[in-house]
Amino acid sequence: MDADSWVPLLGFIAASFLAAMTGSFFRPGEWYERLNKPSWRPPNRLFAPVWTVLYVMIAVSGWLVWREVGFAGAALPLTVYALQLVLNAAWTPLFFGLHRPDLGFFDIVLVWLSIVATIVLFIPIHVGAGLLLVPYLAWVTFATALNFAVWRLNPEVVRP
Repeated sequence: MDADSWVPLLGFIAASFLAAMTGSFFRPGEWYERLNKPSWRPPNRLFAPVWTVLYVMIAVSGWLVWREVGFAGAALPLTVYALQLVLNAAWTPLFFGLHRPDLGFFDIVLVWLSIVATIVLFIPIHVGAGLLLVPYLAWVTFATALNFAVWRLNPEVVRP
């Protein structure tokens, strides 16, 4: 891989991990620990490694599409890709920062929809890029169910 290709890959990795950085500012903390959670919730220590792998896969996916047709050739797919990163980044401040599982749920549904749209737009350009997002979609599907369960189990935390 030459410099013309790996430098943009670093840009895609940076963009993905920029979205992840909200997690370093808005931690689960004591508020989250006090919430009622479903019995099927995985241990907290599982989330960071799973998200790390997923963010790398997200970055490689976007880079593969860029490498195939460039920004001009994939304006809509890469815009939707960027949108899903922004929506992904917004979830943590909504859920953990504002302590609003309800707003987190509505955001994560939008994340899910934007991932589906990104996959649909990526596959005609680069099948592998679309398939790299399938584990992300699966994890966000699980996270959506978990977010919904936490919201429903803790109606008192939602402010009117």
